[in-house]
Amino acid sequence: MDNAAAPIPYLYETPVMHRVAISSTGLFTPPQTISNAELVEAYNQYAALENARYADEIAAGSRVALTDSNVEFIEKASGIQRRYVMDKEGVLDPTRMRPRFAPRPDTEISMMAEIGVRASQAALDAAGKTAADVDGLICAAANMQRPYPAMGVEIQTALGIQGYAFDMNVACSSATFALELAVNAVRTGQARAILVVNPEITSAHLAWKDRDCHFIFGDVCTAILVERLDLAPEGAFEILGTRLLSTFSNNIRNNQGFMSRAEDRDPDDRDQLFRQEGRKVFKEVCPMAADHIAGHLETLGYTPADVRRFWLHQANLSMNQFISRKLLGRDATREEAPVILDEFANTASAGSIIAFHRHKADIQAGQVGVICSFGAGYSIGSVVVKKL
Repeated sequence: MDNAAAPIPYLYETPVMHRVAISSTGLFTPPQTISNAELVEAYNQYAALENARYADEIAAGSRVALTDSNVEFIEKASGIQRRYVMDKEGVLDPTRMRPRFAPRPDTEISMMAEIGVRASQAALDAAGKTAADVDGLICAAANMQRPYPAMGVEIQTALGIQGYAFDMNVACSSATFALELAVNAVRTGQARAILVVNPEITSAHLAWKDRDCHFIFGDVCTAILVERLDLAPEGAFEILGTRLLSTFSNNIRNNQGFMSRAEDRDPDDRDQLFRQEGRKVFKEVCPMAADHIAGHLETLGYTPADVRRFWLHQANLSMNQFISRKLLGRDATREEAPVILDEFANTASAGSIIAFHRHKADIQAGQVGVICSFGAGYSIGSVVVKKL
C-alpha cells in the first residue's frame, strides 16, 4: 500500500498574463476659445476696478495695487497663446472673472459626464469598437464635479458599458496613474478593455483674478482605450511598462473641499482655488521627472536616445524643454517632444494625452515613445509604448 500523501490541488491557477495596448484615443474640445489678448484686456479691466475700489488703502500703503498683465509676459512665462473653455463670457466679465454654468437637474447628464461621453465615443469609434467591447471605465481628473455618485459610473452608464467604473484623482498625473490601473486589469484578465477618461473643466478652479496664474488653464476631455493586444486594431501601441512616483509637497495646492463649508470658508478665499509656488515647482519637479523617465526606460532596456517621441505633460514650455534637455543632453525638437499647450494651455491630466493623440500618427512600427505627466502631489507617471 502506497502511504505517500496525495498532492494538494491548487485552489487557483496562475492567471494568463496578457499583452496590453493603447488601441485608440479620443478628444473633446470645447467650442469657445480665449486668446491671450482677450484675457489680458479682461484682467486689466478687473485690476482697474479693484484699484479704484481700494484707492484709499493703496494710497495709505496698507494695500498693494494690482499690476496689469500683458501678452508678452504670458507667452514668455508659459508658451501659452490661447485656451479652450466651456464658457467664455463669464471669464471675460471683469465684474465676475469665472465661468458661468447653469445648474442642471439630477435628471440630466452632468457637464463633466457629457464631455466624457463625447471623448470616449470618439476613442471607441477610432478603434472600431463599441461599448460591448469594454468592461470598465476609470474617470481620472484633477477635479470631480461632485463627490458622488461617481462621474465614472455616470459616463459608463451613458455609454452603455456593462461592468464597473470609478473616479480617481492624482491631479495632473491622473491619466497616467489611471493607465497603470487599466493596464493591470487587462493584463491579468480582469477586463478585455478599459476606458480611461479625463474630463478637465479646469476653468472652474482657476484663479482668474490672480495675475501670476490667470492664463494657465484650459478645458478639454481626453479618452484612452486600453485593450488586450490580441483584440487591438492594427497600428495600436503596445504598453511595455508603466511606472508611478509620488512624494508630498504643498507647492501646488487647492484647499477647496467638502469640509470648507464646515469651516465657514469664503468660496473666494485664495486658497480655495488652484495656487502654486511656480519657481519651486520648476526647480523640484523637472529633475525628478527626467530621472523618473530615464530610470523607467533603463528597466526596459532603453535609453532616452532610443525614444522616438516624448509626449510630456503640458504645463509650461520651459519645464518640458528642461526635462527633454536633461534626458537627451541637448534641446529636443518639436518633433521629438511635441507641444500643444500653445493652443490648449495647461489641461491638467489631459495634456500629455492630447500630445499623444495629436502626434502619434507618424510613429513607425517598432519605434518607442514615452507618455509622462507630473504635477501636484508631487506625482509623476510614465507609460512606455511601442508602435506595432
